[in-house]
Amino acid sequence: MSVILVTGSYDHEIRFWEAWSGICSRTIPRVGESGQVNRLAISPDKRLLAAAIHKKAYIYEIAAAPAAGPIAIFEGHNGNITAICFHSEGKWLVTGSEDGTIKIWDLRSNSHLHRNYDNEAPVNDVVVHPNQGELISCDQAGRIKQWDLSENICTHELTPGGDTPMRSISLASDGSCLVAGNGKCYVWKINEERSDLPRFQAVTMFQAHNKYLTRLLLSPDVKYLATCSADTTVKIWSISPMYEFKLEKTLQGHQRWVWDCAFSADSAYLVTASSDHTARLWDMSTGETVRQYNGHQKAAVCCALHDGAG
Repeated sequence: MSVILVTGSYDHEIRFWEAWSGICSRTIPRVGESGQVNRLAISPDKRLLAAAIHKKAYIYEIAAAPAAGPIAIFEGHNGNITAICFHSEGKWLVTGSEDGTIKIWDLRSNSHLHRNYDNEAPVNDVVVHPNQGELISCDQAGRIKQWDLSENICTHELTPGGDTPMRSISLASDGSCLVAGNGKCYVWKINEERSDLPRFQAVTMFQAHNKYLTRLLLSPDVKYLATCSADTTVKIWSISPMYEFKLEKTLQGHQRWVWDCAFSADSAYLVTASSDHTARLWDMSTGETVRQYNGHQKAAVCCALHDGAG
């Protein structure tokens, strides 16, 4: 099974890494282009890499020659793109931006822009529900919204922390729960729309970090939550069937802010990206760093990992 591991940095570079050797196998040249790399996403079939670079989304072929440029550039946002993810077998791309919009792009057409949602506040994160019919976003106004793709409307809105900006959200791979964070972490059980129960049922809240929370992520097996912070650590929380979150490990090694993380498909490893210019691969069972990726000249702020079936 091939492993795709990619990092992006304020040095404007995107680097592909051999996960186990730590060798940089490809650096995407950004000839004559400016703008920092904010977020990265790998398509489900491992064919494409989407990079949020300033106000544009760039699509690269992963198997292309090292010097190959983007095969598509999506333009339309008026502010930094802060979230990027593939939808429905990689046919669509979803982006969220500081300009207050969420856009869906058609990867198969030349006109590209397929849908536009006005969130009215800068978007910090967007995830696609496993049913592929909904998006969930969080924003600077502290709101979490569910967007129905068939109806083209916002169907649910949550404001658990008042108007404190909500930094990051993560959705369980089976659609069972949603976690959002702004230093505190808020957890909801997700009920079927057809049931008599509320769609989002609040189950718990806990303080993950005292400093700025940058990213949180549920593991693919939904047994762990990783939280990244300005305090230089990543905390790993175990999740009980009753949604009790217990601090299992604190991953220590990065020297500065940790901005992003990505789990391996089997939930056994975690990749992190940090302002200390490095990315690290952690063994979840021991909490130890098993590989460090050195090469970026400035802060590494985003990472993506796809080591599952293509």
